[in-house]
Amino acid sequence: MPRKKSDPLLPPDVVDHWPEVFEHIDIDVVPLEYLSTVRVEFSDGKIWDIDIQKSIQKSKDLNLENTLDDLFNEYQDQIVNVDFRLDTQRLKRDITKRTHLFMKKRK
Repeated sequence: MPRKKSDPLLPPDVVDHWPEVFEHIDIDVVPLEYLSTVRVEFSDGKIWDIDIQKSIQKSKDLNLENTLDDLFNEYQDQIVNVDFRLDTQRLKRDITKRTHLFMKKRK
């Protein structure tokens, strides 16, 4: 379902981790490395929680992006909601580190 203009850019629990940055960000694409889990809710009430980091570690050769795409295509008629949960601590750490390096180079 497309986001309405009145909807918040990110969920409040994500914004709470780093409000001065996250409250102004609208995310359309997130690299898999910053996802912690994907929660898929089905019309029959079933919920699948996919642990992204464990899946990556378990199968280095697995193309997780294609696997998720195949899952969504196969079950698209039965899926009522997909919730991508961010690893906000990792995202904050990486942004802080890269910003620091960027600022250091500019001196």
